[in-house]
Amino acid sequence: MTDFDELKNDLLLPGRYLPEYHKAKGDNDFFACCRSPELASTLTLQPIDRYDGLIDAAIIFSDILVIPQAMGMIVEMLDKKGPHFPDPLKSPADRQYKELLARKVDVAEELDYVYQAITLTRRKLKGRVPLYGFCGAPWTLLCYMVEGGGSKLFVQVKTWIYKYPNESKRLLQKIAELCVEYLALQVKAGAQIVQVFDSWAAELSPASFKEFALPYLRHISSHLPPRLKILQLDTVPMVVFAKGAWYALDDLCDLGYQVVGLDWLQDPAEAVRIVRGRVVLQGNADPGVLYGGRDAITAVVRDMVQGFGGGKQGWIANLGHGVTPFVHPDNLKFFFEEIHHLATTESCLPQTS
Repeated sequence: MTDFDELKNDLLLPGRYLPEYHKAKGDNDFFACCRSPELASTLTLQPIDRYDGLIDAAIIFSDILVIPQAMGMIVEMLDKKGPHFPDPLKSPADRQYKELLARKVDVAEELDYVYQAITLTRRKLKGRVPLYGFCGAPWTLLCYMVEGGGSKLFVQVKTWIYKYPNESKRLLQKIAELCVEYLALQVKAGAQIVQVFDSWAAELSPASFKEFALPYLRHISSHLPPRLKILQLDTVPMVVFAKGAWYALDDLCDLGYQVVGLDWLQDPAEAVRIVRGRVVLQGNADPGVLYGGRDAITAVVRDMVQGFGGGKQGWIANLGHGVTPFVHPDNLKFFFEEIHHLATTESCLPQTS
């Protein structure tokens, strides 16, 4: 692996809504930014530079949907609408479904721009903070590939898993295998920790989550370390974030990930009780608090810090999901400052009874 500067901070946050993001992005569309290693690196570093000393990690500027693109599907990012697949999967009888299963996907070649961005960013960071790589979870990627974008009802993907469960599982397995290789190559390029985002986990019932999400999250966590060993690379911490799957926290702790991300729908103290020290927890402030004033931010951060047990060890402070539009950067700065302040002054342990 490429030699990098020694890490200076071992203690999170993309900056899509910072004003400097729009200036650097210019007229480039979103995926053009992802495909430009220099621009992706610049966008990755913007929050680190703006909030110098307040953020303890960087996450590479990219998108979970680069894997469907690598598989041969067209994905566009439409202004004010989000991701769009002009030709989503319609049924297992769809010619595209058979082609996707049969196609040999070379993620080393197809996603080389991501690895270049990671290596470039590691060099620019000079050890200031660690760098996260990431991918989308198989279930979430299947949702997009079938629905054609975001959805409120998820009619198409529910049709797939309940009407064509075996065909759905074959595609989920294919995606999971690509995720392993993609994450391994991100580590080879310089990622020091990797996260799997299951953004649409809440759309599954507990039983369906165990059938259509959990096995493929487990495939990633069980196959990535041996793949890194084959590549003669050290293992790195793995994070899983299944948004809305509060019911699966106990199961998620036993998958082999070192960190489990929480959204804001879970009580930190209750999560600590369930986890019983098996993993590190990451989360979980409601991003909506950033629209409130300083008193509201302080209250939410205090509850979060106390819920996780106080102090700066054993958990990773983060929002319970990404920064939402129209958040004022100064409110975000105050959120970070309060975490540093209250994690030092609040030492109340969570209740375990």
